[in-house]
Amino acid sequence: MFIKRDRNQVRQIRHARVRKKISGTSEMPRLCVFRSNAAIYAQVIDDSKGVTLAQASTMDEAIKKQLDELDKKGASKAVGKLVGERALKAGIEKVVFDRSGYIYTGRVASLADGAREAGLKF
Repeated sequence: MFIKRDRNQVRQIRHARVRKKISGTSEMPRLCVFRSNAAIYAQVIDDSKGVTLAQASTMDEAIKKQLDELDKKGASKAVGKLVGERALKAGIEKVVFDRSGYIYTGRVASLADGAREAGLKF
């Protein structure tokens, strides 16, 4: 009997397959995205040391004030800009984009666009 996997389980399999190939280094850390129904989170991670260098989410106080007039894609772009600014402040200019198995459209693409606008290079 065929057992159908749910969407999140398929995404996690896709994410594990991609994570075998990419990892963040000190020179080029990984910009990882997690998307829930209510919020979006982004981290810049150095996998060689196991350290988070910069992070931002819609739960940050800097973005919470703007959420009333923004839709989810606009909030994602604001998170991308904020994580990009924090990464540049930490001395990071180039990152590897890890979309965590999500399709590169909508909120994930908006976050990437915001990070590019802030000055990060993928």
